[in-house]
Amino acid sequence: MPAVENRVSVESLGALERRLTFSLPADRLESQVGGRLREIARGAKIKGFRPGKVPAKVIEQRFGPQVRAEVLDGLLREGFSSAVRQESLQIAGNPQIVPAADQELAYVATFEVVPDFGDVDVAKLNVVRHTAQVSDADIDAMVENLRLQRRSWNAVERAAQEGDAVELETWSVAGEERLPAEGIERGATVLGSGAMFPAIEAALVGMKAGDEKQAQIEFPTDWRVPQFAGRSVEVHLKATKVSEPELPEIDAGFIKSFGIKSGDAEQFRADIRSNLERELKGALMTRLRREVGEQLIAAYAHVEMPPKLVEGEARDMARQAVEQARRQGRQIDVPADAHLTFMEPARKRVLVGLLVGEIARRNQLMLDSKRVSETLKLIASTYEEPQQVIELYRNDQQLMAGLQSRVMEEQVIDWIAERASHTEQALSFSEAIRP
Repeated sequence: MPAVENRVSVESLGALERRLTFSLPADRLESQVGGRLREIARGAKIKGFRPGKVPAKVIEQRFGPQVRAEVLDGLLREGFSSAVRQESLQIAGNPQIVPAADQELAYVATFEVVPDFGDVDVAKLNVVRHTAQVSDADIDAMVENLRLQRRSWNAVERAAQEGDAVELETWSVAGEERLPAEGIERGATVLGSGAMFPAIEAALVGMKAGDEKQAQIEFPTDWRVPQFAGRSVEVHLKATKVSEPELPEIDAGFIKSFGIKSGDAEQFRADIRSNLERELKGALMTRLRREVGEQLIAAYAHVEMPPKLVEGEARDMARQAVEQARRQGRQIDVPADAHLTFMEPARKRVLVGLLVGEIARRNQLMLDSKRVSETLKLIASTYEEPQQVIELYRNDQQLMAGLQSRVMEEQVIDWIAERASHTEQALSFSEAIRP
């Protein structure tokens, strides 16, 4: 396909903002629209006409606007990309493209460009690389966790202690307000689990079924119940049932319940090791990404970042924080300028992202398709139907693009870490996976 004829002009709107004007050739547009409509005409089935005999005017009326819009969109993308290459521009973020006011098939794109980072010498960075191994003790700990997940509960008459499940009824007084206004609230917790506010769980220790008590509880200012936030609350507690856990034996039946059809203990431990090693690999990469990112931020903090890109990132971070708070049951007021709190972390995130992309471009680092496949298999292996997950990614362009972006970033991080000055620091498995 011949290159799109592209008349281009660029003007600077600031240190990192550009306005690019470009045009599309009318003959290419008409040629492609005509070709697409002829293809449609050959197979179109329209009532009142034999297949392949539909008049061109009818085809144009029925399909012309949609086809023209699709062709124009493709030529617009192609034309903008061609103009960017022609002017040797490195785009940061998504452009805003609008039709030019004074000329048909002419467009104006406004966007920010990647700043000039100067000489990027990763050998000057000093990176700490964390290492860790999965030990037999880590596997033993995971087996115990799995036993806890499958535990059963037996009611007891003794006083509650840590690890017991307690069912309870509560009502509270905060100032002059009773909560609930009438009646009681029922709940349950495992003491020491943190499912309830720690001070409430601590107050339940030593209570038997039927016992009642009052506890004065100090709640933090960000507590999810607005009436309790930052206040000293009188909480009335009644234990209605105390149960102790009974852990299952590690027998063939227990092992089979986790998908090991043979019920073999060694195979069970081997599968656990494989899962823990996959988790550890991800945790170590997260640590390395953060370590390399901090070094890049320290070395290039003086470089100006594209302001609109930073603001957009800050707004995304603010939205994510609000969404997370709401998932946790906290209702918060969101001021219009909430993103301002995130401007500095957003600037750092944008800096690292642009630098990683620039390092990949300058060193001609290419996406490793084998690594993409391996990563996809690792992701899929955490699900019951791995092949369905793989097909889902392969059939979803957006999912696959996200995966490829993640893998490319990991490749560049590895590349930087290999060439930087680095020291190794050994961690235990539990230390390595700790956020």
